[in-house]
Amino acid sequence: MAKDVNTIGVLTSGGDAPGMNAAIRAVVRMGLARGKRVMGIRKGFEGLLNEDIIDMNARSVSDIIQRGGTILYTARCEEFFTLEGQTKGANICRKYGIDGLVVIGGDGSFKGAKALSGLGINTIGVPGTIDLDINCTDYTIGFDTAVNTAMEAIDKIRDTSTSHERCSVVEVMGRHSGYIALWCGITNGSEDVLIPEVGNITTEELINNIVSNRKKGKKHHLIIVAEGVGGTEKLARELEEKTGIETRATILGHLQRGGSPTAVDRMHGSMMGAYAVDLLCEGKSNVVVSYKNGDYTYYSIEESNKMKKVINKRQIEVSQILDKYTL
Repeated sequence: MAKDVNTIGVLTSGGDAPGMNAAIRAVVRMGLARGKRVMGIRKGFEGLLNEDIIDMNARSVSDIIQRGGTILYTARCEEFFTLEGQTKGANICRKYGIDGLVVIGGDGSFKGAKALSGLGINTIGVPGTIDLDINCTDYTIGFDTAVNTAMEAIDKIRDTSTSHERCSVVEVMGRHSGYIALWCGITNGSEDVLIPEVGNITTEELINNIVSNRKKGKKHHLIIVAEGVGGTEKLARELEEKTGIETRATILGHLQRGGSPTAVDRMHGSMMGAYAVDLLCEGKSNVVVSYKNGDYTYYSIEESNKMKKVINKRQIEVSQILDKYTL
């Protein structure tokens, strides 16, 4: 028999992502529309353990859909990786009457969601991460805004790089995933893209590309590097030393996490947050909301963990072809 959910808690955990506020807003207002009490948990699982919990109403989420970051704040919590911490968290949920919880975050956050589900708290995960690296879903909240922010910054870097006839090495976020780098490589028209999922070209090959293109009349050279590849500043120094061409390294960093979310992120955040409430009302638990083949669905956390996220080979192929200065 499915357990009725009367009070829904919502928290954001791990790295922030544009569109999280849209998801929070949807959880609160859909929960209220379903006749549920809704409580916000500030600072993720750390806030749960510290009982930083507030009642939320429709006005609590007014004028937040356009804001970046998360109004509930976020934090990483080592204590919640322990059974003691997880048990404490479940007991606090019961203390406040929270029998359903929406966790907005990434893979690490979903481990906490799974633990709470095993301890009797109906829990739904909503994929919020700029890296697009959740296995079970074609889209994660925050990716579109992050990649547009990076693209716009790189366009500006390319302008000055061309004016000074430089080589620019730009690092974008993506510790284990190269999606932001790959998309920027295609949309910014870079000459080379380095991502962690595939064997990258050597420094010598990069040097040959730069020198060869310069001889053919190309005045600048743009290399996009995913964070997980690393060594951006060292690579820039080596390229300058061996080519004699002025080379600058730029690490965009957390710039990509901020900013007003795009329509895509507001839409997915709203739809995923609302769907998470629907799933709780149906008695579902220990599942992750997913956007798959143009529709919203869900997978168990265990099933999601077994799935493998494979970077799009066709996008890699297109990137490599379009990178070529002359064919």
